[in-house]
Amino acid sequence: MAPSEPQPMALGDEAARTLATVTKSVPMMETITPRWLAHMLSWIPVEAGVYRRNRVSHPESVDILCDNFDESPLPETFVDYETEPREYRLKAVHTILDVHTRVSDLYSSPHDQVAQQLRLTIEAIKEHQEGELINSPDYGLIANTADKQRISPLVGPPTPDDLDALIAKVWKEPAFFLAHPLGIAAFGRECTRRGVPPPTVSLFGSQFITWRGIPIIPSDKISVEGNKTTFILLRTGESRQGVIGLFQPGLAGEQSPGLSVKFMGINRSAISSYLVSLYCSLAILTDDAVAVLEGAEIDKFHDYGHTYRKRS
Repeated sequence: MAPSEPQPMALGDEAARTLATVTKSVPMMETITPRWLAHMLSWIPVEAGVYRRNRVSHPESVDILCDNFDESPLPETFVDYETEPREYRLKAVHTILDVHTRVSDLYSSPHDQVAQQLRLTIEAIKEHQEGELINSPDYGLIANTADKQRISPLVGPPTPDDLDALIAKVWKEPAFFLAHPLGIAAFGRECTRRGVPPPTVSLFGSQFITWRGIPIIPSDKISVEGNKTTFILLRTGESRQGVIGLFQPGLAGEQSPGLSVKFMGINRSAISSYLVSLYCSLAILTDDAVAVLEGAEIDKFHDYGHTYRKRS
């Protein structure tokens, strides 16, 4: 007869944990980012979901006389407006969250299942919003930058000279650069190679590198295509004729500006449904509020006096 296995002398950890209350974290989602662009924009409420951007037509034609010491007749002038101003309509992002009532009834301790599902869904929608603010072909920053405000790198990677060229395009109160983290790293390498490491500044409790005192804000919503990416410089605020965000105020079930959650009821399969909606857009008030550096290379490295490209 085979010898019997020794019996445990005390309750083991695995068995004990089945009765113990442990400290649990809320669900973590790696795709959540700080969304600095949404934080740093000025947001303007709009009526009926439409914002009309009025502009002056031919501002150089306004006739002003410096002095009429010879009592000559004063010039007559007026400021004309564009006859067909652009109207920005708020874009809607919708999704329906479904949670079985069994889940919310039985498994909501210590963290409320419905609350966590709504939190993560809202985070995902806001991530989508930030991407649209940058990349939307209708109203995004990159697609709506004027041709005269677009430049290419001088030598390939983003250099201090390239960012200086962006500042020359947006010289009236530039607010911040926006770039992919890999683009910022490539710019940092070029600065180090030249012996001009960029200083940092503290914003929102985080450190950002700067150029000419202007912070460079990271966003993974700026695309990297192959080995190239984009840098954006913008001015913000309606009073500065810059870039503004647009949202619809006063929504039913409003959770934050432009975002609402509505309970849609429980169906015959005992599934609770919630409609999550976000209404927003973005407007560039004048052409010189934004400039873009296109095609900046991110794979150039320097080591011991040699320059090479990193292989993927």
